[in-house]
Amino acid sequence: MGAGHDTVAGELARRARERGHEADVVDVLALLPYGLGTGLRRFYQSSVRHFPWAYAFLYRTFLRRGPGRRPSGVPLARLAGGRLTDLVDRTGVDVVLPVFHLAAQLTGHLRSRGRLRVPSAVFLIDFAVHRQWLHPGNDRYFCLTDEAAREVREDIAVPAETTGPAVAPEFLTPTPAAAPWPHRFAGFAPGRAPVILSAGAWGVGSRLSATAGLLAAHGFLPVVLCGRNDVLREHLAEIPGVLALGWVADMPDLMRAAGALVDNAAGQTAVQALAAGLPVVGYRPLPGHGEEGVHRMAALGLTEVAKTESELLDALNRLTTPGPDRDRRVAHARTLFRVDVLTRVMELRGASPV
Repeated sequence: MGAGHDTVAGELARRARERGHEADVVDVLALLPYGLGTGLRRFYQSSVRHFPWAYAFLYRTFLRRGPGRRPSGVPLARLAGGRLTDLVDRTGVDVVLPVFHLAAQLTGHLRSRGRLRVPSAVFLIDFAVHRQWLHPGNDRYFCLTDEAAREVREDIAVPAETTGPAVAPEFLTPTPAAAPWPHRFAGFAPGRAPVILSAGAWGVGSRLSATAGLLAAHGFLPVVLCGRNDVLREHLAEIPGVLALGWVADMPDLMRAAGALVDNAAGQTAVQALAAGLPVVGYRPLPGHGEEGVHRMAALGLTEVAKTESELLDALNRLTTPGPDRDRRVAHARTLFRVDVLTRVMELRGASPV
């Protein structure tokens, strides 16, 4: 579902291998039979891109935290149970670490029935906890914030603790940006503060062209991350003053060369920006967990939300200018990163097989 979950899984696997362990990254959607995983991915992608109201409805119906019974993701997830247990037996793993909510439903279901004989530790990488992350069969939950950990304990009475996010170390290294990005920005729009607009790996957003045009008209250099959406990139490249990019491999350098990030999903790009010392402003968030996550980040003081064009411009004028306002925002965002989640996960090896 996009690239955020894959990015987190890849970073955790990198850390494990760096310490001499073996690590396998498995796409839970690929474990589903009958092509269900592919269909689910295409449906979600189509919904957020073309029918956001449909996903908003599904989020309210299936996912949103709150009282009352809701449909469970277990019936779908357990279709992948046999393939996962076969993989666990074949590889001899010591612990399974879901970083996607459907995977958490699967491991919780298998653990509660004794079919998964190694511990499952869920890394809940959303700021807004929704119920499809939660299954009491899992052994432990690791969360981004104290608020999220408290909600897990309240809802399913499973041990939960705060570790903060997991990002590649390059984002946390306070070094100047490599020369190519500052030179590219200066050559494209001299004297303008570069502001990144994130549209995720799928290049999805609400009125991205209008937002990019607004920033260009008010003295900024909008740098739009279009992901793998070439149609969006070609469209935005036609707007005067807008720098539209495809897939970017050197995100740490790009972020260190920018003045701020305009975010719509509260996902991994926003987390990477906070790690890199780049202020984040939420604007026109995607429906469902994206919208809830954007507002949750702002409530925690990590970011701020702009509801109107004037609020967006005001926030960017303040945060792209060196001074105490920007410094306070950057310093507070760094407090989000606490401990290495993989270290805590490895402590679960050898836990009870039931």
